[in-house]
Amino acid sequence: MDAWNSTPLEIAYIVFGWISFASWGFSFYPQIILNFRTKSVVGLNFDFLVLNLTKHSSYLIYNATLYFSPVVQRQYHEKYGFDQMIPVAANDVAFSTHSVMLTAVAFYQVFIYERGTQKVARSSIAITAAVWVSAAVCSFVAWPNQSWLWLISVFNAIQVTMTVIKYIPQVLLNCKRKSTEGWSTGYVFLDLLGGVTSYTQMVMQSIDQGSLVNFYGNLGKCLLSLMHG
Repeated sequence: MDAWNSTPLEIAYIVFGWISFASWGFSFYPQIILNFRTKSVVGLNFDFLVLNLTKHSSYLIYNATLYFSPVVQRQYHEKYGFDQMIPVAANDVAFSTHSVMLTAVAFYQVFIYERGTQKVARSSIAITAAVWVSAAVCSFVAWPNQSWLWLISVFNAIQVTMTVIKYIPQVLLNCKRKSTEGWSTGYVFLDLLGGVTSYTQMVMQSIDQGSLVNFYGNLGKCLLSLMHG
């Protein structure tokens, strides 16, 4: 990562980033704790879990690759400028990793707790299959020219798309049951705080660099922050 021009802005960037991680990260726990206490997942929509796992897995691929891969970082700099910072922070990688793990825990609870007559809808299975088949096709397309930045941008687009649609099954289930019992609403404030602080983190980097490149260079994070904020 290129050097910061302002130490206070760098510190603010780190602080807001980890506040975002804590807020978004802890937002997973109310549902898992509720499932554990009631020994039931009735009211938690399984389609939401399927779509959410795809969303966070895709985001993890994007964040981890851009953060750790020198090859992809070089491609980013070639596209956006060698004076630009990589727009993924350590807290982004930590958030994605944590999210995949906690979603997997929720899936495990589905198998061991009372779930009633709920099951995964064919539409969610079809959407998930289409997404991963498309990702596989894009991988084959990227391979000849080593277009890895383009490929992980596809995964970033996937996570944004999944963010838009993943709550729809849960909302429909709540409306059908005319109840939110079994669905924890405790995440709402934490989700909002995570979105605001994540966007603020991007603002800190933009001000320090005097550039908006980090916004459109990581449009997925920008849109994710705005949708949750």
